[in-house]
Amino acid sequence: MTSKSLYIILAILLFITEVIIATALKEHVFIRAYFGDFLVVILLFCIAKAIYAFNALYLAIAVFAFATLIEIAQFFHIADALGLAEGGIARIVLGTSFSVHDLLMYAIGCVAAYILDRFLINPKFRQPEVL
Repeated sequence: MTSKSLYIILAILLFITEVIIATALKEHVFIRAYFGDFLVVILLFCIAKAIYAFNALYLAIAVFAFATLIEIAQFFHIADALGLAEGGIARIVLGTSFSVHDLLMYAIGCVAAYILDRFLINPKFRQPEVL
């Protein structure tokens, strides 16, 4: 199985997991508020790797930067400023509540995605250890 195929499968599984978290597990605060944020950046990483063979480190940094921009938009209540409808897809994707904890979970998720790529999916691309 190619790494691209593996990333497609992972992206599908992660998307299904995110939907389950958002619908059936929404009353479980830790899972919804923290684990979902951890998984969403891994989902974005997997989608990008399924499309193109991006450098894993640069991609992890880019995904973290994107997630951080979304979180900053939440801090400034951009969804309200844009008049996005309650319950609408755009408002759900953009979000409405800023949290430093979200940034931490995004960072941990991006590191996990990088490690997944470098040491499990594409180990032949491992960088030599520096002494």
